[in-house]
Amino acid sequence: MRRIATPAPPTGLRRLAFRLPVLLFRAGLGGLFGGRLMLLTHIGRVSGKPRQVVIEAIEHDPATGAHIGPSGYGIRSDWYRNVVRTPEVVVRLGARPRPMTAEPLSPEEGVRLMARYGSRHPRLAGRLARFMGFEVDGGPADFEEVGRRIAFVRFVPRRPSEGRSR
Repeated sequence: MRRIATPAPPTGLRRLAFRLPVLLFRAGLGGLFGGRLMLLTHIGRVSGKPRQVVIEAIEHDPATGAHIGPSGYGIRSDWYRNVVRTPEVVVRLGARPRPMTAEPLSPEEGVRLMARYGSRHPRLAGRLARFMGFEVDGGPADFEEVGRRIAFVRFVPRRPSEGRSR
């Protein structure tokens, strides 16, 4: 594994393309993504206003209802910094919004997560690594090293008494 680039947040037409899934979720068409993408509604750390972003759902735990997503721009990502500050979020997969709590994962958890993801979905994991600025050979060691360097967040369902839904 080697670092080939440090991804910069999109601007111009690329930013518009990245925002398109948000518009599709808002139009009630989130089911088109088949559970691969989730709409994250979080609170801006500076503005205090609701913000939305669509991120990939790379793992789901059916026993707990938790979902895990990567931060495409690492810990510099606005949504990542927002959920660290205010972890009470709403996640929508398909049409149903779910109040959740965001829990950043440790680098060690990221290693195990990316190794599992790479073994189950080698092509998607390779694309994710490249998007994050890493070149991998597809082997377990490369995916583990990428997992150590990517910021992942687990979104855990909140019980009704655990804060308000926004």
